[in-house]
Parts: sequence; structure tokens; C-alpha cells
Amino acid sequence: MSGRARSRARGRARVPEASTQPVAPRLAPAPEPAPTRPVSTGESELLGRGRQRGPSGAVGRKDVVEVISAGFKEMSLAERGGRRRDFHDFGVNTRKAMEHVKESKTGVSGSLIRLITNYIRLSSRPQWALYQYHVDYNPQMESRRLRTVLLFMHDKILGTTRVFDGSILFLPKKLEKKVTELLSQTRDGQNVKVTVTLTNELPPTSPTCLQFYNIVFRRLLKMMSLQQIGRNYYNPQDPIMIPQHRIMVWPGYTTSILQYENSVMLCADVSHKILRSETVLDVMYQLYEQFGEHRFQEACSKELIGVIVLTRYNNKTYRIDDIDWVQNPRNTFKKADGSQISYIEYYKKQYSTDITDLNQPVLVSQPKRQGPGGTTIGPICLIPELCYLTGMTDKIRSDFNVMRDLSVHTRLTPKQREQRLCRFMDYIQKDDNVQKELSDWGLQFDTELHSLSGRVVPSEKIHQGGKMFDYNPQAAEWSRETRGAYLINPIPLENWVLIFTRRNVDVARSLFQTLGKVVNAMGIRMEKPLMIEVEDRSEAFLKALQSNVTQSTRIVVCVLPSNRKDKYDTIKKYLCVECPTPSQCVVARTLSKPQALMAIATKIALQINCKMGGELWSVEIPLKQLMVVGIDCYHDNAAGRKSIAGFVASINQSITSLNMWGFGEAGKYEYTTQIKPQAALKTWHAHNKCLPGRIIVYRDGVGDGQLNTVVNYEVPQLLDCLKYLTDYNPKLSVIVVKKRVNARFFSQAGGRLQNPPPGTVIDTDVTRPEWYDFYIVSQSVRVGTVTPTHYNVVYDSSNLKPDYMQRLTYKLCHMYYNWPGVIRVPAPCQYAHKLAFLVGQSIHREPSLALADRLYYL
Repeated sequence: MSGRARSRARGRARVPEASTQPVAPRLAPAPEPAPTRPVSTGESELLGRGRQRGPSGAVGRKDVVEVISAGFKEMSLAERGGRRRDFHDFGVNTRKAMEHVKESKTGVSGSLIRLITNYIRLSSRPQWALYQYHVDYNPQMESRRLRTVLLFMHDKILGTTRVFDGSILFLPKKLEKKVTELLSQTRDGQNVKVTVTLTNELPPTSPTCLQFYNIVFRRLLKMMSLQQIGRNYYNPQDPIMIPQHRIMVWPGYTTSILQYENSVMLCADVSHKILRSETVLDVMYQLYEQFGEHRFQEACSKELIGVIVLTRYNNKTYRIDDIDWVQNPRNTFKKADGSQISYIEYYKKQYSTDITDLNQPVLVSQPKRQGPGGTTIGPICLIPELCYLTGMTDKIRSDFNVMRDLSVHTRLTPKQREQRLCRFMDYIQKDDNVQKELSDWGLQFDTELHSLSGRVVPSEKIHQGGKMFDYNPQAAEWSRETRGAYLINPIPLENWVLIFTRRNVDVARSLFQTLGKVVNAMGIRMEKPLMIEVEDRSEAFLKALQSNVTQSTRIVVCVLPSNRKDKYDTIKKYLCVECPTPSQCVVARTLSKPQALMAIATKIALQINCKMGGELWSVEIPLKQLMVVGIDCYHDNAAGRKSIAGFVASINQSITSLNMWGFGEAGKYEYTTQIKPQAALKTWHAHNKCLPGRIIVYRDGVGDGQLNTVVNYEVPQLLDCLKYLTDYNPKLSVIVVKKRVNARFFSQAGGRLQNPPPGTVIDTDVTRPEWYDFYIVSQSVRVGTVTPTHYNVVYDSSNLKPDYMQRLTYKLCHMYYNWPGVIRVPAPCQYAHKLAFLVGQSIHREPSLALADRLYYL
């Protein structure tokens, strides 16, 4: 597009020569990030979290800067009030309140299996301790850099092995005196008294000491020339290029050091950072060509807001929170010294980088962290031309060729993963600088990956239509074993509507005819549908629904010409909110392969039966009067980044029928404010003529650092909801489900490493001593390394044995009706996720409770 067109599209006519709002730079230890805009704090200038200009002291050694940027801020901030989130959930001790697992939380059922895991034990010298000191200055020194320099003038007394964040000093040795007074001098000759006071002697297992281990290890990773992006470290010097897809992969590692059952261990796993050779400006050009001038800005906002980008000039990642169409690279901002500089000059001087498109807008990223003293860091301004896209879009994920070529490098087999980890540990053992740093602190890592024992619980039997089936746990699914068997509760397919476009008439007829062939074996009686032909427009689909869907309509099946989201959202919003009717959408291309049509129609028939209230299969649930609840969250970017919490509860003994409680907004402290569990209890009572004696809640969607919120806010809310009935005191268990874990487990068979079999339970060695937790490998994977699921029982008044809790959890992983196989999480969790996803992605409103007793969200 022409420069004039770009100028009009980006609002150039409205841009003054100099910005009407001065922009404050964000100063920090090198490398210096992008400039920031000021926030309304009442101050004339915002310095961010950076160095203040002033006397630099007598020395400016490199190790001082390394210590400042070592990441020790996290520990000091946590100790000063927790302004940073605790990613390891330190201080949440739930096991001590559960008498039945105080002595042991391990199960005994199943056969033993020997496993190798990606944990490495950390050992220290006997009687090792970490000494914490508080450092005061007289007169007070505001500059953290200056404070560091004045303290580190005294190497003979303090030693060269230390970590200092500006006020708290950690040493591996104890100074001779509890209070040590030192005299330093600034460059201009001012005398400063530095007082170092011993405040704590920390044992190796203390939370502060564990945070310290992680900080020291991050320093080791920097010594190994790895680059930090987000929480993980990557090697930009050894990229994996996939030029045919314009993708580059940086190999790296994710690490954490924590106290586990018997020892402090490092959990290390292979990570990959996917970078695209496209810049944000390249995407803007493409969007302009696609949507034209009038819809350009709207398309950019939808496509780019929320995306994570990488700026190569400092290898930092930012989230795009807004696009400033008023500013462009010619605009100026105010530096820390009060001078004005344009973006063009700034990047040329700071990073030797030229900006070519002078009409591009400015991206805005709002940091979540705070500056010194709790001040708010201003929004960071970024230039689209210098921002490279990271991660994968839905379009990339849907491209089979891209995912296939990418998986060759990222989906590692157990043997490949183990080799990468062993090579990583070899680097640590053979790097002299790394070993010196560890030796100075009195620390050492084992040379081999940790091995432990797990258990493989017995496989489950599938019950369907009065028959019982054994299946191969190593297989991906059991559809072959159950083919031709009646469903538990087949619902007649009558009074249904089939909607399609003119060009998909033949596809719709083929679907109807093939459904007629497959439903008989399931026990489903099918009538001919009301077939409606519409134009290829969202309005045409909506008009057809409004004219033909009535209260007697059992289900609506729509054959969509493409996977355009607007048509899908229009259909779902109308049928879930305004005219509550289950619906099934199918993309015509999915039905275009005749050889696969029978299998596809079978899966569609199963989904249709579920959405109309039918039941497919079950496993044996020995616990009586049990209600199982699933809770999960979805982050709705279209609704102001609100989090939508979905709630689903079982209403029968076999847990084959579920009821939707509803959904609510997940706030900072309350996730259940709009949910009324009383409705689920009433529904249970209507179906069973009694109230459940036991309720087990599986809470998914809990991020790092949110465990305390669940324990202190959500659990009391659930208990309060149960008090509305007098003389009703059911046994309650709340289990936090975590899928994003770095733990990996490998078994040995035939002299080679492989994934452990489904049903493998790990509840020793690598679990946390303060939690009642365990891992389960429930699913079977054909490619790559299987990821276990971590379960943490945060509240339990049921007194169930650990064996029973683990076996029940594994059983529920068989009960998800959208897949004839075992999934990673209990089925109610996955149903809650599907509900929250539908609301957050397409409906953006509360669905009708008239659909509550059906799985319409599958």
C-alpha cells in the first residue's frame, strides 16, 4: 500500500510534530528496554525501576551489574509484602489440617514400576546455612547501584561470594560480629557509614533459601550464555531454522529448585521458544491489503492485542495491550535527564537500529510489575517494525504441514529428552565458572537424573449398553471395542433441523444418509430432518434459525461452508441464549472425504446424542451418593480480559449425567460469586430423592501463585454454600488440577526409555511434603513425551484413603464423551472447560438454564 494510504489508515493527519503527552523512558540495567509513557501519578517524570543518575562511586565493576540484574528482586519483594506473585506457592501448607494423611499420603494398589524423572538432587555441605543481613546507610543513599558499589568496596571482610538487592545481603559465611560497621567514600569524597546487621540464619529447606537457590541457578544459566525470555532460558546461538514456514525455534530449558519429600531437587525440562520471522509491521501490511482502509484498525486490534512479541535489540518479550494510532516514530518523549528525543533517534543511538517506516503507529504494553516503592511503571511504547511475533496463531496450528515440520524438533521422545537433559547437566558439571560459583556457595548437583518407584493401577472396564469391555490401555481409544454396541441412554433423533448452504447440498445429504447407517447400531431411532438451504451469510443462518426452530426442536445441525468464527458465534449465541436448543456445527470440508465419512458420522452421532441428554458409556464408581464437580476458567479477551469460570456437576450415581451450575466471572479473590450450588443440590435431590453424602470438587485453571486464593477464599465459599440446608453436612474434597507441569517420567522397557503406561501414579519423592498431592499419567501418546497431571488435595473432610482418591480420579478420566479414550483430566473438569470456552469465545453472555441438563457445549 502507498505511504499516503498508510498515513490515512494510521491517523497521521492527527499526529502533531511533537507528542502532546511527553513520554518518559524506562531506565534499567543494561540492556535498556523501550521507552515508556508516563502514567498519571502526579509526578512530572517517571523513572520506572531503573538506576538514578548520580554519583557512581569509586568503582563500577561488571560483577556489580551482574549481581543487580541477577533476579534477586523477587526474593526481596516477596519478603516486603508479596508485591510479586509467588510462582511456587510457598507458605501454603494444606496437609497439616488432614489427619488421615499426616503420616502417609501414598497409595499401595497396583503394580510397581521403576521410573526415571527429570529431577536432579541438590546437596550442600554439612551444617550448611545461608546468612541474611540487613544493610543500612548513613547518610541514606537512594541509588541502588551506588548502595551496591559502596558495600562491595569491602571484599576482604564480606568476601566475593554474595547476593545483594539494595538492602538485603546474603552470604555463605557468618561475619565475626552481629553488627559490622564499614566506612565507604563516594567519588565526590562524601563519607558513608555502612552498617551490616545479621537478621537471620536460614536452614537449607526454608522458603527464602529455596528462592535463593533458584536465583543462584539463574545466574549459572547466564554464565552458560543462555538468554532469559519470560521465566525460561534459551540459547539464541543455536537456533533451529524452519525457513519454508518462516519460523525459528530457540532451544532452552525451564528450571525450578524446590523442597520435595526427602531432599531439595532441581526440576529441569526442555523448552522451545517459537519465533516468527514476521514483524508486527509485516502483519499490519497484510491486514491492510486484506481488509482495506476502513476496517484496518479494527482488524489490527483483533489480530494483535494480546499477542506476545520479542524485541531482538534486547531479547525481551512484551504483551501488546493497545495500539496508539496517534503516535509514530517521529514523535518525541522525555528522557530521564529531561531532554526530548524522538523514537528514531533513540533506537539509532541506543541500539544502532534504523526505523524505515515513519508512519507506523506505536504499540503499547502495560507492565504488570511495580517499580520501587510500589510506584506504577508507565506503559512501554514499542515500534511494530522492531517487534517479532512469538508463539503460534490458530492459523498456524491448523496448518498440518507447519505442525508436522515443527513437531520434528519440539516433540521429543523420552530418549531424546533424557539425552538433552543429560547434556545440560554435563555443561553444568564441566563449566569451570559454574562449578566455582557452586563451590563458593557450598552447593553441588548429582550427576544423574533421579530414579523412583511408581505404581500402575489396574485398567478400567468400559460399560456400554449392558455389556462390559476390556480395552488396551496403550491404545489411543476404545471405539473399536465398543463398535456395534447400544449406548447406555440413546435419545431418538426426531424433530431436528439440518441447515446448509446451496453449494453444500450434496454434502448435507451424504451426512444425513450416513447418519442413518450408523445410528441403528447405537440404538438411536432417527427421523428425517427439516432440511433448510440458506445463503452463505451469517444473517441467512440466523434468519433460518429464527423462522424454523421451535420449542419442540430437539437439535439443530448446521453444515458450515467454512470455519469462519462469525457464523459459528451467531448460531451458538442464538441457540444458547435466545432460543435454547442444542446444536451441532460441522464444516463441510470435514465431510468431503468419502472414505472417512462413516467414522466422522459416527462421532457426530455420538455428539448429537450427548447434546440431547443421552449417555454413552460408564466405568464402575464404587462410592455411593457421590457428586463430582468440575470447575475451570477461560480468559475472555473480547470482554475486557475477564476470566469466565465454568461449573459443572454430576447428578446421578454413575456420573454419566451432568448438570451445568452456570458460569461466573473469576475475580481476584472470588471465583464463585455468580454460581449457586444450591441449584445443583436441588437437581441431585430431584434425581436421587436424597442429597449427596460426598462432594468432590476438581478445580482446574489455577495458575502459579493462585493456590492461596483457592484455599483461603474459594474453599470457604463452597463451605458457606453448603450451610444453607440445616442438618446437612456432606463430606467435601477440593482437588486442584494442574496440567501445565514440568515434571516428566520415563520407564525402561527392552533397554530403552519410553513413556510410562496409562494409570501410572507417582506419590513419592517428587511430591511436596506440605501438600497432599500426586501425579497421574492417564493418557497414552503416540508421539513425544507424555505430560503427567498434578493433583493437589487442598481440602478433604471425606477421609478417603489416598488409594481411593487416586483410583477415582483415574476412573473419571475415562468419562469424557467427546473422545472414546482416556484424557488428561477428570471429565467434569473438561466439561467445565468446554462450557467456559464456549461462553468466553462465542457467546459472551450467560447461557440459558433450560439447557443445563445437557452437554450442549461439547
